[in-house]
Amino acid sequence: MKKRIGSYPRVRIEGGGRAVVSQAGGVLLVETVRKAGLDTAISAALTPWRKARAVHDPGKILLDVALAVALGGDCLADVAMLRAEPAVFGPVASDPTVSRLIDTLAASGEKALRVIRAARAEVREQVWRLAGRRAPDAGGTVTVDLDGVLVIAHSDKEDAAPTWKRTYGHHPLMGFVDHGPGGTGEPVAALLRPGNAGSNTATDHITAAQLALAQLPKKYRRGRRTLIRTDSAGGTHDFVAWLAQRGRWLSYSVGMVITEQVHQHVLKVPASAWTAAVEADGEVRDGAWVAELTGDVLDGRPKGMRLIVRKERPHPGAQLRLTDADGMRLTCFATNTLGRPIAELELRHRLRARAEDRIRAARATGLRNLPLHRTAQNRIWLEIVQIALDLLAWMPMLALTGKARLWEPRRLRFRLFSAAAQLVTTGRRRILRLARHWPWTSQITTALERLALLPNPG
Repeated sequence: MKKRIGSYPRVRIEGGGRAVVSQAGGVLLVETVRKAGLDTAISAALTPWRKARAVHDPGKILLDVALAVALGGDCLADVAMLRAEPAVFGPVASDPTVSRLIDTLAASGEKALRVIRAARAEVREQVWRLAGRRAPDAGGTVTVDLDGVLVIAHSDKEDAAPTWKRTYGHHPLMGFVDHGPGGTGEPVAALLRPGNAGSNTATDHITAAQLALAQLPKKYRRGRRTLIRTDSAGGTHDFVAWLAQRGRWLSYSVGMVITEQVHQHVLKVPASAWTAAVEADGEVRDGAWVAELTGDVLDGRPKGMRLIVRKERPHPGAQLRLTDADGMRLTCFATNTLGRPIAELELRHRLRARAEDRIRAARATGLRNLPLHRTAQNRIWLEIVQIALDLLAWMPMLALTGKARLWEPRRLRFRLFSAAAQLVTTGRRRILRLARHWPWTSQITTALERLALLPNPG
């Protein structure tokens, strides 16, 4: 009997291997860029920043950085992983060229941000059209979630400041389109703010909502078909009034703070007025009830606003607040949606928690920190992060099915993008041969086939 010398086989490592491509699964993102027309749209948008006799197109440089971030990079230098695989990603600019472009775009201020955002909005409409019944607006409505994100700074950067959680960094306000239970979500707004920016700042919420609406197809930029959801940070009079303004007519579901007036009204709600809360599958939510508040608690509120409160037994170990009552945790939200049961409206508002999943994905995709020093540079970085997150949402929406469409960025990287392949050149064709034993090879090839069947842009 031979003595075991370890748990893993010994492998000898040698350099000099040829025709092997790492991160070969990244071709899924490259094909998504091509079918969506994102490369041509970004290149056309950044044409004014292309210098005479320049070797690299500014749009391609920006997209290369976004692809590197989508594959797991978190700084400009990580574009090197694309530069190492020209057979898949084409010629990639050097690090100094990338840095110069970011500085140039940052120096132009709002001009560069406007054209990049306009190109993203144009491509988003095209992608939703390609997705058909799998698009987030397939039901005729669009839901946008606004939420703040704390981004820690580990060095002194412009506008970094102490945050309300006693950390140090920035406090961007972001918006995401919810894909519903069958998908993930995609970013439509990112407003960079100092770390000490307030949570209940109405002007910031209005600006973020404007950025988000500008990313939607024109028919969803006003009207009841677009729902804006926020937590209690958005529950300010000015922001709700802006959402309900005549001519805008947006639907909203906004968390509200339990004030003393609201608390006293809750105590007066009779037992018969409480309705059992429900889960997403239609089952009754154990230990939770909802009721609608009426009367003078709505005085001074926008016309048509409804105030719905939920009481629920707190989870084990949870601390009750002063605004809770009778041992029940109270939460409240405002909405202007009519003709639907209050339990259904409360469930719709509770599903706003999916925004936390989107924030987790953003942190895993370039938002763990802001890598650049100046605020203007980091605003460009936020646009790059959003492009990367767009690709990580569009590719599954167009090419993946079943549970795979719900995979978050880390799982996509681990199972699909990190797959290696052998590069074979025959005539004028380049072929990537994926490992037959890799468990997700069939999902990669099937997804590429679905992308190939989509019409080319234009």
